[in-house]
Amino acid sequence: MKRPTDRRTILMAAGAAAVAAAAGTVAAAQSTDIRGAVTFEGGAVVPKGHLEIYLEDPAIQDSARRRAAKTRIESAGKSEAIEFSLSPPASSAASPTLRIVARLERADGWLLARGSAQVETGSPVSVTLNTVMY
Repeated sequence: MKRPTDRRTILMAAGAAAVAAAAGTVAAAQSTDIRGAVTFEGGAVVPKGHLEIYLEDPAIQDSARRRAAKTRIESAGKSEAIEFSLSPPASSAASPTLRIVARLERADGWLLARGSAQVETGSPVSVTLNTVMY
């Protein structure tokens, strides 16, 4: 004989569903941002200029989609390390070839230095800028 569903069973099921939904939103709310710091070769001060930091996936052939999230930071020429944070798009978060690229340009657009580093999930990224030779 089948037992009828009582109020207590319905409330327990609703409570379990609410707990599962709350746990899902907490997991989704945890930061997936990529954090790190940019330094200059030899431990020198990062020169004055515009620092453009972006995510790049060399495995993507389409150059328009290759670059993902980016940020632009002004360097006053006084810091040995400049910290940054990027929010990666959901599509590129799982890519094993994802890397951070940093470019330092003067105000007139002349490239001074460039550097890149592989992104490792869960650990901060350290990018060292190397002087560009013309």
